[in-house]
This record gives sequence, C-alpha cells and structure tokens, in this order.
Amino acid sequence: MNIVLINPSHTAIGSRVPDDHLPPLGLLAIGGPLIDSGHQVRLVDAEFGPMPLGRVVDEALRDDPDFILIGHSGSTSAHPTALRIAEMIKARAPDVIVIYGGVFPTYHWRDILAASDAFDFIVRGEGEATATALVEAIEMRQPVASVAGIAYRDDLGHPVATQPAMTIADLDAWRVGWELIDHRRYSYWGGKRAVVMHFSRGCPHLCNYCGQRGFWTRWRHRDPVKFAREIAWLYREHGVELINLADENPTSSKKAWRAFLDAMIAENVPVLIVGSTRADDIVRDADILNLYRKAGVIRWLLGMENTDEATLSLIRKGGSTKSDREAIRLLRQHGILSMTTWVAGFEDETLRDLWRGFRQLIAYDPDQIQALYVTPHRWTPFFRIASRRKVIQQDVRLWDYKHQVLHMTRLKPWMLFFAVKLIEVAVQSRPKALARILFHPDPEQRHSMRWYTSMGRRVWFREVWGFLARDRRVTDGPTLAEFWGAPQDAEEESMVVRRPPGKSGACVVETALVPDERRLAG
Repeated sequence: MNIVLINPSHTAIGSRVPDDHLPPLGLLAIGGPLIDSGHQVRLVDAEFGPMPLGRVVDEALRDDPDFILIGHSGSTSAHPTALRIAEMIKARAPDVIVIYGGVFPTYHWRDILAASDAFDFIVRGEGEATATALVEAIEMRQPVASVAGIAYRDDLGHPVATQPAMTIADLDAWRVGWELIDHRRYSYWGGKRAVVMHFSRGCPHLCNYCGQRGFWTRWRHRDPVKFAREIAWLYREHGVELINLADENPTSSKKAWRAFLDAMIAENVPVLIVGSTRADDIVRDADILNLYRKAGVIRWLLGMENTDEATLSLIRKGGSTKSDREAIRLLRQHGILSMTTWVAGFEDETLRDLWRGFRQLIAYDPDQIQALYVTPHRWTPFFRIASRRKVIQQDVRLWDYKHQVLHMTRLKPWMLFFAVKLIEVAVQSRPKALARILFHPDPEQRHSMRWYTSMGRRVWFREVWGFLARDRRVTDGPTLAEFWGAPQDAEEESMVVRRPPGKSGACVVETALVPDERRLAG
C-alpha cells in the first residue's frame, strides 16, 4: 500500500524561531514497521518553512496514496492544524483513508470523531503494532473491529473504540524508519546534525499534571548495548552529532542506565546527548556522574516545575527543593549543563509568591531555565483539581505550555506575563550566568550556552510581541470542564499492561502515532 506520513507544522513560538529542526520520532517509529511490512512509505514534514497548508496537501496527495497518517509530538496544540489538513485532504481525495494518532486524539477520540468526518480512524496509545495491524486489516478487507487500540465511526456514524491494545513487550522489536528522512536537513544545538530517540518509555512517578504518565502506561527501556550501537551507527553512517532523548525519565533504573553509559563509552563516538530526568536520579547517581559526561551527556533538563514545597506536594511531584539544588551542583561539578523548568499558575499565586520563587531560582543557580505555564490536560488528575478554574485562552493552538491558559484571581494576565518575563531575564543575565556564557573553560559548553542564549533572546522578544499584539484572551471564559468536557483521569491508562510469564517486572509500551505532551518531564 502507498502510505504518506504527515508531520503538521507547529504554531508554538519556540518551534518557529530557531533555525534548527528535529525529526518527528513518533512518525518515523510508525514508518519503520510499515516499511518492514512491505508498504511504500513517505514522510511530509511540514515543519520546514513552515509549509503552507495547501502545499502540505499537494505533497501528501502527489502520488495518490491509499493511506495518510497524521501525528505530531505536541498533539494538543497541533490538533487544529492536523484537523484542517485532514479536511483539505478529504475535500480533494475523499477515498483516501486518514488515520490520526497522538496523546490528544488517544483521549479525545469521541469528540474528534463526532465533530468531523475528516479522520477515518484514530490510533489510541502506541502505534507501531496498532497502525500496522489496522492497515493490514483494511488491505485484506478484514473487520477493523478486530484491531485493538483504535477508534472509528460505526455504520450508524457513532464513535466507537475497540479494546485497548497490549503494551509492546520488546522495545527493540520495532525499528525506527531512519531512511524516511534526509539527515542533512535536521539539526539542533546550533547546527549540529541531530535526531530524537527513546531509550525508555513511561515514568514510575505519579506527578498528577503529567500528560504522558497514563499514555505510556509503564516504564520500560531498550537493550542498553543495542541502543548505544544504534547511536554509534547513526554517527558513522549519517553523521549524527547530537541525540535528543525524548524519554520522560531515562534514568529510572540505575542498573540499565549504567549499562547504557558503559556501552556508549565503549562505542567511542563523539556524540552529545541531551534529555530530561529527575533531580532525585542525579543525586542518586552521584558516584557515576563522571560516566555521564564521558558517555556524551552534555545537558539535562530537570523537571522541577516549582520551587515551592506546598506546590510540589499539590502536584505530587515527589521531589524536594533540597535534592533540586544538589542535582544542579552535582551536574556543574561534572561538566554537565542544567536546565530547569519552572512553571507558573499551579495555584493562585501573588506577586509575593513569584518574588519568592525568583529568589529560590537564584539560590538554585541553574545554567538555563525554561519558564512555562501550567497547561492541564483532560486525562490527568490535575485537570480534576483545576476543573472549575476559568479558561482565558480559547485558541487551542496556544495550549503549548508557553501561554497562560487559566485565569488567576490575584494576578491579571499582563501582571503574570511580565513577572515571568522579568524572572527569565534576571536569572539568565546574572553576572555569574553571563561569566559562564563568556568564559566557560569547556568550548562545547560555551557554544551551547551562547546558542541557547541567542535563541532565547529571539523567543523572548517574539513572546512579548505576541502577548501585546497578537494573542487574544477572554475575561469571562468557560470553566476548564466546560471548555474540554468532564475529567478523564479514570481513563488515564490507554493500553493494557501484560507481564511476561514468570517475570515480575513491568512490561513495555511503544510509541503512539507520535509521542506528545512530554513537556514537564518527570
């Protein structure tokens, strides 16, 4: 069958400003199994440009495909674009079967299928096995109801879902379709040839705002040696210089992570590794952090989310401000950059609360920060906590963690916005921080900090301009529950967990049509 994968363009400011682009791992993970099943597969990556929607549709329909699969790593904020592309495709080629996947459609399948007939099927949860089985069932004219993990409209036009799909027991059994991309077009870190990869999926922790926890179901990892070998192959065959780990928590198992570090060191390739993890894991690994840097780890994003103990307790973060500070100190001691996420809006903060958070960030002394806004997803427990709060941002394209979406009674939107922007400037422009950017003894670290500072400055001004001149907010919007619907945290697990016979460890889960909503890792 002739299959086209579409990666819609993203509207988030951070995606539009940098000159670098990373490949869509989720779609490549779907593409590999489809190719191995004998199908002709092609990728249309609309992030470049970004492509106008008309050109995206032209490219997708160029060779009369039988199936078009659409997904994006930020599937909530990308949904309006994905929907518009699907509608345009159906208007020109109504017989093409359009399949949609990602975290957002996994949980919002009822609403999506009821609101539009642009999507024929939705893949719920991980997609390698499910998408392949669905294409095969349609090709062989078998009943699609026998395919687990999908949703569609029945003969009466009603949205229905099949039973959840099983988690995939072996993450190494499904390969990524690297041949679908031209590696020369993808870069990160200021022009370094780069790809996105998964060492593991899921997270054992119970942060109640996390949009990924239930989607991936359980934490599992790839074979450490095989994973290191694949990275080395990407370097030697395609010149890949940097790996961006998409894992929520790759260091969950110290034993598995240590095995990967040893395997990477043995491969002896000059590949840099960036990713996200928990501060607690860094503190736990104090005795092997020298291996992190030797294996290529150059920056960790630490999903701290907040510097207030009461807020951390509210969101069930499970960490502490003490371990956060210690993790940053340990990373710096071993030549690894620290980036911390700091999220505003979990509770009804005041300017005094923001000032206290700023002072705590200064005490943490991170190399870089990412200031974000709480963005509750309907399938998370935090959505239920916040369900009565008012929505001030009704443009779903801006539900990207970089825009305030919930009303705060004590701070007007402009007050919160400019307080956050000032905190960003103050933290990043401290004399100590500037000295690191200008005079860091490690040239690779200097390069990375200067690149991030340059990119951040461009994003900062674009965000200010967007807030003042482009973004529209409402003063008396609906509640969160009225805007999205009833909480879905009871449906949080999208797939069925099956333990291997005779083993007590948790089983594995693979990528959906695209990994999504992984912001605030940990």
